[in-house]
Amino acid sequence: MDAYNPAMNPLVISCSLNPESRSARLAEYAHAAFARTSEDAGLIDLRETVLPLCDGGASYKHENVGPTATAISDAGPILLAVPIYNYDANAVAKNLIEMTGRAWTGKVVGFLCAAGGRGSYMSVMSLANSLMLDFRCLIVPRFVYATGEDFKDDGTLSETMARRTDDLCETSSALSSAMQQLPTTV
Repeated sequence: MDAYNPAMNPLVISCSLNPESRSARLAEYAHAAFARTSEDAGLIDLRETVLPLCDGGASYKHENVGPTATAISDAGPILLAVPIYNYDANAVAKNLIEMTGRAWTGKVVGFLCAAGGRGSYMSVMSLANSLMLDFRCLIVPRFVYATGEDFKDDGTLSETMARRTDDLCETSSALSSAMQQLPTTV
């Protein structure tokens, strides 16, 4: 049996609660792209895996928090699919990080964003900064940022967005593999 390689355990987390979510479509596409190369590809949809609001106390004991944190901790690269609301990543994404904390330590993290307009393309920076500073995550600098124009009438991704999502999945996996080769520091 080969040694465990987290780079072969990619995880996509869909952070929208909207039943018609475009960011969830990005998550599903990315999961399928990862699944073409890794049988261990995972998808967490926070519409189905409900997390409580972080209260700094009892909420950490909720039945979904432990398994979600374990999935994050065990993952290689992680892609967060987030809707952009009011020029920022949605509150569900921030709550996810608050509820699962240290599970993020040292992860390669990429972003799949769905927004109403082109003007919010830097909106994930506060979330990225938090992950970098609090948990020493390596943030993939090129992320997917899609608006309604980037989806076909049937809800599928345009060819350009599909290609960019494939590229993000490949880059995230390559970075995660490379990170495993680095010596660990205390």
